[in-house]
Amino acid sequence: MEYLRGNVHKTPVITSQTTNEKTGKNVYMKLENHQKTGAFKYRGASYKLSKLTPAQLEAGVVTASAGNHAQGVALAAKKLNATATIFMPEGTPSAKVEATKGYGAAVKLVGASFQEAFTASLEHKKLTGATYVHPFDDYDIMAGQGSIGIEMLEEIPELDTIIVPIGGGGLISGIAVAAKMIKPSIKIIGVQAANAPSMFKSYYTKDDHVVLNSCSTIAEGIAVKQPGELTQQAVRQYVDEIYCVSESQIAYAMVYLLERTKSLVEGAGATALAALLAFNDKIDSEHTGVIVSGGNLDLSKMGEIQALALQENHKTITREQITVL
Repeated sequence: MEYLRGNVHKTPVITSQTTNEKTGKNVYMKLENHQKTGAFKYRGASYKLSKLTPAQLEAGVVTASAGNHAQGVALAAKKLNATATIFMPEGTPSAKVEATKGYGAAVKLVGASFQEAFTASLEHKKLTGATYVHPFDDYDIMAGQGSIGIEMLEEIPELDTIIVPIGGGGLISGIAVAAKMIKPSIKIIGVQAANAPSMFKSYYTKDDHVVLNSCSTIAEGIAVKQPGELTQQAVRQYVDEIYCVSESQIAYAMVYLLERTKSLVEGAGATALAALLAFNDKIDSEHTGVIVSGGNLDLSKMGEIQALALQENHKTITREQITVL
């Protein structure tokens, strides 16, 4: 982890009196939207690439990403003089695509979802021999993301709960393992978009082979049809609960963060706060950490998000409903 201390930002933790009063909790928001590349993903990518051999770096690296992991890998590769090829879904926000190219990576847009881009990236690895950097299902990636939990408990040792977004599960796996090694009593709560509940379904049904038919959500950074094999096991072992939030709840949290904390946050980055606001009465916590995981928002979508935030469609998925997903 010493490599990370010199290569990633120690991101700020902020509080909001309005949020504390609204929830009746002391809420601490970890702003990973202030991280290099605008999201937490640089932590895992940087740590993973630091563990590669010179030969592996010489072969170049390849991955698939909905956007934030792409930028993290691209910047980490640039710093180590390695070439990076990134496969991204065709619908990835243009800001994320351009930023990834700006860090020097070759970008290939393939398919309508992360899963299709992922499949194409694996084929590229076979053809070229490039070193694969998985966006979440890798212990080094998880360890890098776990540095967030370490930083939070160093700064706020009284934390009793951390709420974390879940896509493939790398972020929450790393945070959960790291935080519980330091403080075994801490609760880790995961959050998924109700339109992309793959880990939620896996967690509550104990099904190792969940593959969603679709996962269209404004939180495209966590729109993952199939959770990782390694992350599924880590989540079951170390995560205490998972909630799902609706599109309007996510949009509301995005607008709330912009208005109350002046933080521009993407959909995935707002899901943890969305869950706290939606399920506050079910979350037994006095000192609550909230991971604001990223801020790479396509500003052209802001009008749509504001309109969505005003809708009263706050339907949530319960555990009893997962069999119909």
